[in-house]
Amino acid sequence: MSKQDDVKVMLREAGILFAITLLSGLLLGFVYELTRESRRLQQEKAVQEACAAVFSGEEFKNVVFEQDSFVPSEALQQSLAQTGVTIGTVFDAKAGDGSLLGYVMESTSANGYGGDIVLYVGIRLDGTVNGVKILEMSETPGLGQEAPNVLTPQFAGKKVDSFTYTKTGAKADNEVDAITSATVTTKAVTEAVNGALAAAEELPGGGAQNE
Repeated sequence: MSKQDDVKVMLREAGILFAITLLSGLLLGFVYELTRESRRLQQEKAVQEACAAVFSGEEFKNVVFEQDSFVPSEALQQSLAQTGVTIGTVFDAKAGDGSLLGYVMESTSANGYGGDIVLYVGIRLDGTVNGVKILEMSETPGLGQEAPNVLTPQFAGKKVDSFTYTKTGAKADNEVDAITSATVTTKAVTEAVNGALAAAEELPGGGAQNE
């Protein structure tokens, strides 16, 4: 086979590869656009379920969640950034008569063992943590993945300025028991909850200092 034939073969194979790549990209783009609305609705449903989960209880029936325009102060954002925490969407939790019951804060820690941990924190007007729900995480199965069952329930019903974790057994309301062999996950979740509490202090009527 001559060099000219070799070039023709190479060009033909390159053209085929290019066509396959282009077609694959177009198909992926088409599927992405086709499922965009479905994914958006699923995400909204997951968020609403998370809000309902952190504001559950006999005294919280028929609660309505309305997105708040709250943005943390620059000083708070800088402070939280030092712990890898960012505050996302905030929802007002309102009773059927429109009265404000508290807030649901989206808080994300970038310091999870497997990456970002996104959780929602329900905070009553007096600063009590009503509940914590983890929406997204990629922690180690059997270790950090136990956070929703082992760690988050420990925050519920607690009214403190901030939480800390311990490996020797919680002895105070502001202490939570770390997950065995998952200190990184425990620390990330605790810092995310603390970030939500700090942000709630800046909201109207929110936080223990505004009782």
